[in-house]
Amino acid sequence: MSKHYRKTMKELQLELIRLQHGLHCSGKRLLVIFEGRDAAGKGGTIKAITQSLDTRGYRIAALPKPSEQETTQWYFQRYVAHLPCAGELVLFDRSWYNRAVVEPAMGFCSKAQYEAFLDAVPAFEKLLTDDGIIVLKYWLAVDQVEQEKRFAERADDPLKRWKLSPVDMVARQKYAEMGKLRDVMIERTQREYAPWFVVDFNDQKRGQVNLIHHLLQQVPLHDEPVPQVKLPKLKGKPKTEHVTDVAGGVPNTF
Repeated sequence: MSKHYRKTMKELQLELIRLQHGLHCSGKRLLVIFEGRDAAGKGGTIKAITQSLDTRGYRIAALPKPSEQETTQWYFQRYVAHLPCAGELVLFDRSWYNRAVVEPAMGFCSKAQYEAFLDAVPAFEKLLTDDGIIVLKYWLAVDQVEQEKRFAERADDPLKRWKLSPVDMVARQKYAEMGKLRDVMIERTQREYAPWFVVDFNDQKRGQVNLIHHLLQQVPLHDEPVPQVKLPKLKGKPKTEHVTDVAGGVPNTF
């Protein structure tokens, strides 16, 4: 699987580069929303998508909890600042849909706020798509048994423990409740202009490949090849870098 996965991902990343080139040439704006349970694989998938992309042509929006000031704003206000500009790809690692699943499950919003959000989302996303933004929404699905394995792995690994938040620990006990909220969210916000797509992420590598392949099919802007670059011959012999002794040196330890 690993060798096949690496080969497939390399091919997909070439297509993603073509997609980014197509966005740049056309000026189109692409917004991709990643939602799912904790440990579903949102962050890893975003890394896989952006691994080989030009950093100047995409942004990742992973907003922290709102500040006191932001809680007094129009709910969508802080997200609007992160929408894509012409020729840009923006990837939301969670989004305004926090209010549809996480916030009501954790008691972070009122019932009135929850209902008002679900009523407002289709109109909000219609404004975005009417202005030309391409909106795609993915739910990364993972069974509770697999989710628990990933939580245990994070708890055991010092390099991953930071991923376990207090909210994650409480949300573990709300698997069924969050599933019901997810279904209501999709049923009330599914629109042709801003569709939801569910991806099986019980196998993260397979899920990444399937999601990226699907994403590329939804945005057919990658037909035009990226121009080849021919490096002109250097004049003279290659130089060795000699830096002024004013700067300190870092010793070789590896």
